[in-house]
This record gives sequence, structure tokens and C-alpha cells, in this order.
Amino acid sequence: MTRDRAVDVLVVGAGPAGLALAARLAGAGAGHVEVLEREQDAGGVPRHCHHGGFGGLLRPWLAGPAYARLAVEAAVAAGATIRTGVTATGWAGPLSLETTSPAGLERITARVVVLATGARERPRSARLVPGSRPAGVLTTGELQQSVHLYGQEVGRRAVVVGAEPVARHAVRTLRRAGAEAVAQVTEHSRGITVPGVPLFTATTVVELRGRGRLSGVAVRHEDGRSGVLACDTVVFTGDWIPDHELARRGGIALDPGTRGPCVDASFRTSAPGVFAVGNALHGVERAAAAAAEGAAAAAAVLARLSGAPWPEPGPPLVVRAPLVWVSPNRLTETAGRPLLLRSGEPLTGPVVTVAQDGRLLWRRRFPGRVPPWRSLRLPPGWTDRVDRGGGPVVLTVG
Repeated sequence: MTRDRAVDVLVVGAGPAGLALAARLAGAGAGHVEVLEREQDAGGVPRHCHHGGFGGLLRPWLAGPAYARLAVEAAVAAGATIRTGVTATGWAGPLSLETTSPAGLERITARVVVLATGARERPRSARLVPGSRPAGVLTTGELQQSVHLYGQEVGRRAVVVGAEPVARHAVRTLRRAGAEAVAQVTEHSRGITVPGVPLFTATTVVELRGRGRLSGVAVRHEDGRSGVLACDTVVFTGDWIPDHELARRGGIALDPGTRGPCVDASFRTSAPGVFAVGNALHGVERAAAAAAEGAAAAAAVLARLSGAPWPEPGPPLVVRAPLVWVSPNRLTETAGRPLLLRSGEPLTGPVVTVAQDGRLLWRRRFPGRVPPWRSLRLPPGWTDRVDRGGGPVVLTVG
């Protein structure tokens, strides 16, 4: 039998964004704020990231588990309810979610629903890497959980596919588990190097080999050279995609660039009363950035609880190659926070141009190099010049 309950705000996902928003809302007297987390512990990805850097400039030594614990404690202290081991499986109405947990089935109806479901690395299958299906094929998240949460062995010789910051953490985790990282492989022309690990740039993994256990990966360089790297483990890093399954099931419009829900500057989706925050919106950003988005959404959520109307979608923001996404990607109002803009390839001294219906809105050169894993942050001042009834706002780079 399905039990029916009602809350004021239902947040799906107890990662940095969801917890920061829950703490802000509960502290502001938003009523019954409930956070659902399908894992057995709250805190999101930082729970199994045992490296520093989560405390910002004031506490750079703070590791992921400690950061996650503090975020959970802050939300609970503010008065939010956090329920772990609960999965939202679908929608029973515009603001009603069906959930399942060891306690049984529930239908939870809220005045506001917030999707804070985060992002995940695409596995080997989604990257369409051919070959057999041996053991020893992991993503960074699977590697970190295996080593840090469960103390499992992961092999002896590993190839890391990727050369972004998360790849560096994958190498450290492999070493902690007693495995040697014998190579890094990236399709890009350059990447982050790790001392002692050869980096093969402009190189693609074209096949996994092995029966039972991985025995090697076949690679090909862009100039046609090919070979096989012997290994018993391969770790696919980066290539993040928002965990958008629940949004898609609810008929919420998705942005083709981010592959997450379309949102305006106040984190409103296409569904009245449904917000989305953090890495559920875009490729992965640092935990602090996701938490900042969660906290920033509190004002709009509180306004909705007070009866504020849901605006029309407004003109879309679209990007041209090599840019791959911008967030937010709808403009219903002047943006109060920087917009995030991501390229699919490395840029050097890029000049970003924003235009609408042939009218220049903004243009700026960004100094230095911009790798594909780092977002440009566009100041929001130009958004007040957007014609809300006009055509798409187009972002290009030269």
C-alpha cells in the first residue's frame, strides 16, 4: 500500500547543492523542508573524495568526507529533514513524487519540488567503446567508492582515460589502493599531467581487450599510429552528464547542451513549482560552486511559497561550437549571478560574444588558456539588455 504525505519543500538529492538549499530554506522558516537521498549516507560525491580542496581559501586542507559531514550537520541544525535510502522513482502529479525505500512506497506532495540530483560520469557503455566486457572497467566514482568506502582491491596496472583534474584524483586513489597508473590517455591536445604517469594526448581508446579480466586497451593516435597498453584496470574519468532521469520522466524541458533541465536565472524549470540546482544542471562544477547555486535558489523558492507567479520561459540562450553549453539557458529576468559557459575544446585568449537578433549585447576577451573542464564565468550585467520577447540569445567564441 502506498502512503500519502505532504511537505512544503521536497528536495531530491542530498549533495552540496541540495543540502545548502535545504539549510537556507529551513533557516528562513520555509516550513517542512525534506531532503531525499537514495544512497545510505547523505553528502553526495564528496563523501568518497578523500583529497583536500573542499574548504576553499580559508580551509584548503578540508577533505570531501569532512565537507559532506559539515553540510549535513548544517542542514539538520537549520531544521531540515534528511531521509536516506529513499529513491524517487517517478511523478504522481505536477508536484507529487512516488518514492520507494525499505519502509515501503510513498507518494509525497509538496508546494515546491527541487531537483538536486547531481551529475555522473558516463561509463564505458555510454562512450561507445567497443570490445569484450571484462572485469576491471571503472569510472572515477566507482573507483573511489571501491577504495575509500569498501576497501576493495582494484588491480595492479591501470590506464586512466582522461586528463582533467578528476583524472589526477583517480591516479592518487589507484596508488592508495596499491595499483600503478601506467598511462593517461586523452583525446584532447593537452591535459593535466601527473608525475610519473605518461600522458598520451590526441589519443583515443578504440577497444577493450580481455576475457574475464581486462588485459589491455587498444589506442589510436590522431596521426594514425596505434598500439595496445597492457593493463588489468581502466578508469574512465570526466565526461560528466547531469542525472536527469527524474526530470525527463516529469516532462521537464532539457537543454541539449547541458543535458540537464532548462532553467532561468532563478533556477526555475519549465514545470511550475519545480526548481533545479547544482550539477543536475550542467557538467560537473566544484562542490562549493554547486552549494552556492543551491543557496542562491532559496530566494526564488521562498517567493514561490509566498505565491509568486511562474514566469513565461523567456528567450533561450544557445551556443555555437566549440562552445557546448551555457547555464542558465533561459532568461525571464536579469541574471543576478554569473553565467557559466563551457567549451568542448581548449581555448587560448577566447573572445566571447553575446548577440540577439543581430544586436550585440556584450563582448569580452578572457586572458590565458581555458581547458574544457573549466567554465568561463560571464558577468550578468548584459542580461538586462535582452529583449524578453525577442529571438534566441546566441553566444559565440572567436
